[in-house]
Amino acid sequence: MIDYTPPLARLIAELKKIPGIGRKSAQRIAYFLLRTDKKNALALAESIVQARETIFHCSVCNNITAVDPCEICSSLDRDDASICVVEEPFNIHSIEKTGLFHGHYHVLLGTLSPIRGIGPDELRIAGLLQRIRAGRYREVILATSPTTEGSATAHYLTEILREYKITISRIALGLPVGSDLDYADEMTIAKAIEGRLEVK
Repeated sequence: MIDYTPPLARLIAELKKIPGIGRKSAQRIAYFLLRTDKKNALALAESIVQARETIFHCSVCNNITAVDPCEICSSLDRDDASICVVEEPFNIHSIEKTGLFHGHYHVLLGTLSPIRGIGPDELRIAGLLQRIRAGRYREVILATSPTTEGSATAHYLTEILREYKITISRIALGLPVGSDLDYADEMTIAKAIEGRLEVK
């Protein structure tokens, strides 16, 4: 059997590394890029390089940004009373699409997962505690996904946040258990935020 020419084989191999892209999808994308106008393919390549070179984590909330602090942290229109804790930067976009939350965010950049060797020290928890100690916020909303790891992370954060005079709430489980927050539709996330419960 004749295999792909090496440059095409490498392109397919690289595309397969993208989450959710299998071999068949990688092949289709690769052939599309070869068929499309060279200008379009180069624009895609340049946008990837530019994003990699100019985007970094906000020094305050860990969101991805091209300016520091990020647009949310530096906005004067945000509510200073509440802070929403999420797992990954893309979770912020999911919540922002609902138009219901106007406070600040803190991105943990992961969840607790002993199996994968991710403990509290590997997450951005210290920065969260520093922000809360400053006394700026009255409520912490834990918006981790309703997976085993997300729930364990929310439980851990609840325990360490109890010493502060602050309301701790968890988004309501209107989200399917075992699913990822980013795959939920806007209405489901909106209902989850509206129905959040204080952690007792």
